[in-house]
Amino acid sequence: MTLTVFFAVLCSALLHAGWNSFVKGSARKDLATFSLVLAHVPIAVIGVVASPLPDAASFAYVLVGALLHVGYQLFLMRSYMHGDLSQIYPLARGLSPVLITLVSLVFLKVHLGPIELAAIAIIAIGIAMQAKSAWHSRNSQSFILAFVTGCFIAGYSLVDGTGARIAGTALGFYSWLSILNAIFMLAYMAITKPALIRALPGVSLVNAILGGAGSFCAYAIVIWACTQAPIALVSALRESSILFAILIARFVLKEQITRHRMLAVSLIATGVVLSRLGH
Repeated sequence: MTLTVFFAVLCSALLHAGWNSFVKGSARKDLATFSLVLAHVPIAVIGVVASPLPDAASFAYVLVGALLHVGYQLFLMRSYMHGDLSQIYPLARGLSPVLITLVSLVFLKVHLGPIELAAIAIIAIGIAMQAKSAWHSRNSQSFILAFVTGCFIAGYSLVDGTGARIAGTALGFYSWLSILNAIFMLAYMAITKPALIRALPGVSLVNAILGGAGSFCAYAIVIWACTQAPIALVSALRESSILFAILIARFVLKEQITRHRMLAVSLIATGVVLSRLGH
Protein backbone atom coordinates (compact mmCIF):
# COMPACT_ATOMS: atom_id res chain seq x y z
CA MET A 1 0.00 0.00 0.00
CA THR A 2 1.50 3.32 -1.10
CA LEU A 3 1.49 6.40 1.13
CA THR A 4 -1.04 8.02 -1.22
CA VAL A 5 -3.52 5.18 -0.76
CA PHE A 6 -2.77 5.01 2.97
CA PHE A 7 -3.61 8.66 3.58
CA ALA A 8 -6.57 8.55 1.19
CA VAL A 9 -8.16 5.72 3.20
CA LEU A 10 -7.46 7.55 6.47
CA CYS A 11 -9.15 10.59 4.95
CA SER A 12 -12.13 8.40 4.01
CA ALA A 13 -12.38 7.13 7.59
CA LEU A 14 -12.30 10.67 8.97
CA LEU A 15 -14.93 11.84 6.47
CA HIS A 16 -17.24 8.98 7.44
CA ALA A 17 -16.92 9.66 11.15
CA GLY A 18 -17.31 13.38 10.41
CA TRP A 19 -20.65 13.16 8.59
CA ASN A 20 -21.99 10.84 11.27
CA SER A 21 -21.05 13.40 13.92
CA PHE A 22 -22.79 16.07 11.83
CA VAL A 23 -26.03 14.08 11.96
CA LYS A 24 -25.63 13.31 15.66
CA GLY A 25 -24.86 16.94 16.51
CA SER A 26 -27.82 18.32 14.56
CA ALA A 27 -30.94 19.43 16.38
CA ARG A 28 -33.01 17.73 13.67
CA LYS A 29 -31.43 14.37 12.93
CA ASP A 30 -34.10 13.53 10.36
CA LEU A 31 -33.61 16.79 8.48
CA ALA A 32 -29.82 16.49 8.56
CA THR A 33 -29.93 12.91 7.23
CA PHE A 34 -32.45 13.81 4.52
CA SER A 35 -30.40 16.80 3.34
CA LEU A 36 -27.21 14.71 3.14
CA VAL A 37 -28.90 12.05 1.02
CA LEU A 38 -30.21 14.67 -1.40
CA ALA A 39 -26.79 16.37 -1.48
CA HIS A 40 -25.35 13.15 -2.94
CA VAL A 41 -27.22 13.74 -6.18
CA PRO A 42 -25.11 16.53 -7.79
CA ILE A 43 -21.91 14.55 -7.14
CA ALA A 44 -23.54 11.32 -8.29
CA VAL A 45 -24.58 12.98 -11.56
CA ILE A 46 -20.94 13.85 -12.17
CA GLY A 47 -20.04 10.23 -11.44
CA VAL A 48 -22.65 9.01 -13.93
CA VAL A 49 -21.34 11.30 -16.66
CA ALA A 50 -17.71 10.36 -15.99
CA SER A 51 -18.34 6.59 -15.87
CA PRO A 52 -19.53 4.01 -18.38
CA LEU A 53 -23.03 2.58 -17.96
CA PRO A 54 -22.97 -0.34 -15.49
CA ASP A 55 -23.58 -3.78 -16.95
CA ALA A 56 -27.29 -4.58 -17.15
CA ALA A 57 -26.77 -7.61 -14.91
CA SER A 58 -26.01 -5.23 -12.02
CA PHE A 59 -29.28 -3.24 -12.24
CA ALA A 60 -31.03 -5.48 -9.69
CA TYR A 61 -28.14 -4.88 -7.28
CA VAL A 62 -28.48 -1.12 -7.77
CA LEU A 63 -32.17 -1.37 -6.86
CA VAL A 64 -31.71 -3.60 -3.81
CA GLY A 65 -28.65 -1.65 -2.69
CA ALA A 66 -30.56 1.65 -2.84
CA LEU A 67 -33.38 0.20 -0.72
CA LEU A 68 -30.88 -1.12 1.85
CA HIS A 69 -29.18 2.28 2.02
CA VAL A 70 -32.55 3.91 2.73
CA GLY A 71 -33.17 1.46 5.57
CA TYR A 72 -29.69 2.10 6.92
CA GLN A 73 -30.14 5.87 6.83
CA LEU A 74 -33.54 5.79 8.51
CA PHE A 75 -32.37 3.53 11.35
CA LEU A 76 -29.10 5.43 11.77
CA MET A 77 -31.12 8.65 12.08
CA ARG A 78 -33.35 7.14 14.77
CA SER A 79 -30.33 5.61 16.53
CA TYR A 80 -28.78 9.03 17.00
CA MET A 81 -32.05 10.32 18.44
CA HIS A 82 -31.68 7.88 21.33
CA GLY A 83 -27.96 7.20 21.80
CA ASP A 84 -24.52 8.82 21.76
CA LEU A 85 -22.17 8.78 18.80
CA SER A 86 -19.64 6.90 20.96
CA GLN A 87 -22.27 4.19 21.57
CA ILE A 88 -24.08 3.92 18.22
CA TYR A 89 -21.20 4.22 15.75
CA PRO A 90 -18.93 1.43 17.13
CA LEU A 91 -21.90 -0.91 17.56
CA ALA A 92 -23.26 -0.42 14.05
CA ARG A 93 -19.85 -0.58 12.36
CA GLY A 94 -18.62 -3.45 14.54
CA LEU A 95 -21.64 -5.67 14.01
CA SER A 96 -21.35 -5.54 10.22
CA PRO A 97 -18.17 -7.64 9.77
CA VAL A 98 -19.51 -10.26 12.17
CA LEU A 99 -22.72 -10.65 10.17
CA ILE A 100 -20.88 -10.64 6.84
CA THR A 101 -18.49 -13.32 8.10
CA LEU A 102 -21.35 -15.47 9.41
CA VAL A 103 -23.26 -15.17 6.11
CA SER A 104 -20.10 -16.13 4.23
CA LEU A 105 -19.62 -19.10 6.54
CA VAL A 106 -23.20 -20.43 6.41
CA PHE A 107 -24.30 -19.64 2.86
CA LEU A 108 -21.07 -19.23 0.89
CA LYS A 109 -19.24 -22.08 2.65
CA VAL A 110 -16.23 -19.88 3.36
CA HIS A 111 -13.61 -21.35 5.69
CA LEU A 112 -12.74 -19.26 8.76
CA GLY A 113 -9.17 -19.13 10.01
CA PRO A 114 -8.05 -18.72 13.63
CA ILE A 115 -7.65 -14.93 13.26
CA GLU A 116 -11.20 -14.48 11.97
CA LEU A 117 -12.67 -16.69 14.69
CA ALA A 118 -10.77 -14.73 17.33
CA ALA A 119 -11.97 -11.47 15.77
CA ILE A 120 -15.61 -12.53 15.96
CA ALA A 121 -15.19 -13.51 19.61
CA ILE A 122 -13.55 -10.17 20.48
CA ILE A 123 -16.26 -8.14 18.69
CA ALA A 124 -18.99 -10.22 20.35
CA ILE A 125 -17.51 -9.45 23.79
CA GLY A 126 -17.38 -5.72 22.97
CA ILE A 127 -20.97 -5.73 21.72
CA ALA A 128 -22.12 -7.64 24.81
CA MET A 129 -20.45 -5.03 27.02
CA GLN A 130 -22.22 -2.25 25.13
CA ALA A 131 -25.53 -4.10 25.43
CA LYS A 132 -25.05 -4.54 29.18
CA SER A 133 -24.26 -0.84 29.54
CA ALA A 134 -27.36 0.15 27.54
CA TRP A 135 -29.53 -2.19 29.62
CA HIS A 136 -28.31 -0.81 32.94
CA SER A 137 -28.76 2.78 31.72
CA ARG A 138 -32.31 1.87 30.63
CA ASN A 139 -31.47 2.87 27.07
CA SER A 140 -31.95 -0.51 25.43
CA GLN A 141 -33.78 1.13 22.53
CA SER A 142 -30.54 2.74 21.34
CA PHE A 143 -28.83 -0.65 21.32
CA ILE A 144 -31.66 -2.26 19.33
CA LEU A 145 -31.65 0.56 16.77
CA ALA A 146 -27.86 0.39 16.42
CA PHE A 147 -28.09 -3.39 16.03
CA VAL A 148 -30.61 -3.08 13.17
CA THR A 149 -28.45 -0.35 11.61
CA GLY A 150 -25.52 -2.78 11.64
CA CYS A 151 -27.68 -5.38 9.90
CA PHE A 152 -28.40 -2.90 7.10
CA ILE A 153 -24.68 -2.05 6.82
CA ALA A 154 -23.88 -5.75 6.41
CA GLY A 155 -26.65 -6.11 3.83
CA TYR A 156 -25.65 -3.21 1.63
CA SER A 157 -21.96 -4.11 1.94
CA LEU A 158 -22.61 -7.57 0.51
CA VAL A 159 -24.94 -6.27 -2.21
CA ASP A 160 -22.75 -3.31 -3.19
CA GLY A 161 -19.56 -5.35 -3.25
CA THR A 162 -21.11 -7.96 -5.54
CA GLY A 163 -22.96 -5.43 -7.68
CA ALA A 164 -19.94 -3.20 -8.26
CA ARG A 165 -17.91 -6.16 -9.53
CA ILE A 166 -20.71 -7.21 -11.89
CA ALA A 167 -21.24 -3.61 -13.04
CA GLY A 168 -17.66 -3.27 -14.27
CA THR A 169 -17.54 0.30 -12.93
CA ALA A 170 -17.50 0.88 -9.20
CA LEU A 171 -18.04 4.64 -9.45
CA GLY A 172 -20.81 4.28 -12.01
CA PHE A 173 -22.54 1.65 -9.89
CA TYR A 174 -22.42 3.77 -6.72
CA SER A 175 -23.44 6.94 -8.56
CA TRP A 176 -26.60 5.36 -9.98
CA LEU A 177 -27.32 3.78 -6.60
CA SER A 178 -26.99 7.18 -4.88
CA ILE A 179 -29.44 8.81 -7.28
CA LEU A 180 -31.97 6.01 -6.78
CA ASN A 181 -31.37 6.18 -3.02
CA ALA A 182 -32.26 9.89 -3.06
CA ILE A 183 -35.41 9.24 -5.10
CA PHE A 184 -36.59 6.53 -2.70
CA MET A 185 -35.83 8.70 0.33
CA LEU A 186 -37.68 11.65 -1.20
CA ALA A 187 -40.71 9.46 -1.92
CA TYR A 188 -40.66 8.04 1.61
CA MET A 189 -40.47 11.48 3.20
CA ALA A 190 -43.19 12.84 0.90
CA ILE A 191 -45.54 10.10 2.14
CA THR A 192 -44.58 9.91 5.81
CA LYS A 193 -43.11 13.33 6.67
CA PRO A 194 -44.15 15.96 4.11
CA ALA A 195 -43.32 18.70 6.63
CA LEU A 196 -39.69 17.63 6.41
CA ILE A 197 -39.60 18.51 2.72
CA ARG A 198 -41.05 21.94 3.48
CA ALA A 199 -38.34 22.43 6.11
CA LEU A 200 -35.49 21.81 3.65
CA PRO A 201 -35.03 25.50 2.74
CA GLY A 202 -34.07 26.10 6.37
CA VAL A 203 -31.08 23.76 6.14
CA SER A 204 -27.68 25.39 5.74
CA LEU A 205 -26.74 24.84 2.09
CA VAL A 206 -23.05 24.86 2.96
CA ASN A 207 -23.48 22.20 5.66
CA ALA A 208 -25.61 20.01 3.40
CA ILE A 209 -23.12 20.22 0.52
CA LEU A 210 -20.10 19.59 2.73
CA GLY A 211 -21.81 16.72 4.55
CA GLY A 212 -23.14 15.18 1.34
CA ALA A 213 -19.79 15.49 -0.40
CA GLY A 214 -18.01 14.00 2.60
CA SER A 215 -20.44 11.07 2.76
CA PHE A 216 -20.23 10.34 -0.97
CA CYS A 217 -16.45 10.74 -1.21
CA ALA A 218 -15.83 8.59 1.88
CA TYR A 219 -17.36 5.60 0.11
CA ALA A 220 -15.94 6.44 -3.32
CA ILE A 221 -12.40 6.66 -1.94
CA VAL A 222 -12.67 3.19 -0.42
CA ILE A 223 -13.86 1.77 -3.75
CA TRP A 224 -10.90 3.41 -5.53
CA ALA A 225 -8.42 2.27 -2.87
CA CYS A 226 -9.53 -1.34 -3.29
CA THR A 227 -8.29 -1.16 -6.89
CA GLN A 228 -4.89 0.10 -5.73
CA ALA A 229 -4.11 -2.08 -2.71
CA PRO A 230 -5.17 -5.40 -1.12
CA ILE A 231 -8.83 -5.18 -0.09
CA ALA A 232 -8.09 -6.64 3.36
CA LEU A 233 -5.57 -3.89 4.13
CA VAL A 234 -7.91 -1.17 2.84
CA SER A 235 -10.84 -2.52 4.87
CA ALA A 236 -8.79 -2.82 8.05
CA LEU A 237 -7.46 0.73 7.77
CA ARG A 238 -10.95 2.01 6.90
CA GLU A 239 -12.28 0.87 10.26
CA SER A 240 -10.09 3.46 11.97
CA SER A 241 -13.24 5.54 11.54
CA ILE A 242 -14.42 3.99 14.83
CA LEU A 243 -11.51 5.64 16.65
CA PHE A 244 -12.08 8.94 14.82
CA ALA A 245 -15.73 8.81 15.89
CA ILE A 246 -14.72 8.33 19.54
CA LEU A 247 -12.35 11.32 19.39
CA ILE A 248 -15.03 13.50 17.77
CA ALA A 249 -17.61 12.35 20.32
CA ARG A 250 -15.32 13.21 23.23
CA PHE A 251 -13.73 16.46 22.11
CA VAL A 252 -16.30 17.97 19.70
CA LEU A 253 -19.67 16.68 20.91
CA LYS A 254 -18.43 16.62 24.54
CA GLU A 255 -19.88 13.17 25.26
CA GLN A 256 -18.93 11.53 28.53
CA ILE A 257 -17.12 8.29 27.71
CA THR A 258 -16.77 5.92 30.63
CA ARG A 259 -13.92 3.43 30.99
CA HIS A 260 -16.43 0.63 30.44
CA ARG A 261 -17.56 2.09 27.10
CA MET A 262 -13.97 2.86 26.07
CA LEU A 263 -12.97 -0.75 26.74
CA ALA A 264 -15.97 -2.04 24.77
CA VAL A 265 -15.18 0.26 21.84
CA SER A 266 -11.51 -0.78 21.90
CA LEU A 267 -12.51 -4.45 21.75
CA ILE A 268 -14.88 -3.83 18.83
CA ALA A 269 -12.27 -1.81 16.91
CA THR A 270 -9.58 -4.44 17.51
CA GLY A 271 -11.91 -7.24 16.43
CA VAL A 272 -12.97 -5.40 13.29
CA VAL A 273 -9.35 -4.85 12.20
CA LEU A 274 -8.47 -8.50 12.90
CA SER A 275 -11.51 -9.70 10.92
CA ARG A 276 -10.38 -7.69 7.91
CA LEU A 277 -6.75 -8.74 8.14
CA GLY A 278 -7.78 -12.37 8.54
CA HIS A 279 -9.16 -12.59 4.99
